[in-house]
Amino acid sequence: MTDVVLAAVLGVIGGVVLTVLLLLARRLARGATDLGSDAEQGALRALHHASLAAPHLRAGLAAPEVVKAARHLRVLLGSTAVAIVSAEGTVSFDGASDGLESAALRIATQVTGSRRRQVFPSPDREDDLEAVGAPILVGGRIVGVVVAFAAPVRAALVRAAEEVADWCAAQVELGDLDASRTQLAEAELRSLRAQISPHFIYNALTAIASFILTDPARARELVLEFADFTRYSFRRRGEFTTLSEELGSIHSYLELERARFGDRLRVTLRIAPETLATVIPFLSVQPLVENAVRHGLEPGEGGGEIRISSRDDGTHTEIAVEDDGVGMDPEALRTTLTAGDDGLHVGLRNVDTRLRQLYGAEGGLVVETNTGAGTLVRMRVPKSQPLHDPLHDPENA
Repeated sequence: MTDVVLAAVLGVIGGVVLTVLLLLARRLARGATDLGSDAEQGALRALHHASLAAPHLRAGLAAPEVVKAARHLRVLLGSTAVAIVSAEGTVSFDGASDGLESAALRIATQVTGSRRRQVFPSPDREDDLEAVGAPILVGGRIVGVVVAFAAPVRAALVRAAEEVADWCAAQVELGDLDASRTQLAEAELRSLRAQISPHFIYNALTAIASFILTDPARARELVLEFADFTRYSFRRRGEFTTLSEELGSIHSYLELERARFGDRLRVTLRIAPETLATVIPFLSVQPLVENAVRHGLEPGEGGGEIRISSRDDGTHTEIAVEDDGVGMDPEALRTTLTAGDDGLHVGLRNVDTRLRQLYGAEGGLVVETNTGAGTLVRMRVPKSQPLHDPLHDPENA
């Protein structure tokens, strides 16, 4: 009786195990089907290698990291070896060398001269490596050549090499565009710094001089504030900072302006503590405050109040600078922001341009103003900007 019961138990266990194995087999089979056909898997692998190669081409074809792109392109093409030859003659090679780098340079010279794709058959045995070279054209100019080696070079590789050369050209163009944007941002910063120099520095030094005899301690404090302000404004530490650091510079600026205005300049700050660590473009809030003083309060005889605020707005931090000064005609302001240099509101226009470059067309300044009604300027900055962390800015290293 015991043997019968034991056999029955073992049978049940065996059935359960078999059922589990069948279910696992079905799941694995379904998983393999979910990966797609061979063609779909091949396309995914090609996209994967292209995405890995792309960043290494953005700095130009003569850069050292292009050899990493060649490695991925060789896998993508399925060739024995691949060379990317820049217009300057730099050869970035991957694969079995055996003297092929010099061959790649000769092939690139011929392809550059003809300005078209060429196939170079083996002059000796059929199993010797052959090559195909395709020009990389950017704006009608040959910036390099892709050379693929295989035995033999088939029609599919010839077409693929040409497509890869066109793709490389697109990556180089994107790199040039990024470089142009960086240069433009640097030019905007230089323009802002140039704006600071003549107007504000003269007024600040005049204000300091007025206290030297009457209140030497106050004059000393203002000299230190002036040093802090200029040190921040003319620093060479990248394009980004934190709201906290920018507010420190604004404090120094306003202390110097109070030396001129006295009680006629009133300042109110409403800063949410959680926004202080927000990463913002360097010199983006400070010019707004300077604009409020220079064009809002200075023209009026009675001075006025400037209100600086920040608040957490979900995925963004909203920063606002408001004054109760003379204001501006809205149409004139629109012309200032879109048409060009009026010689007066350079800071406002530069900040607006930089914000749009960084955060898109909807990321610019929002300005509310009217003649005699003061001015309110708002900007919204994303709270998450991993690529713009000032602590990891290459220029800070």
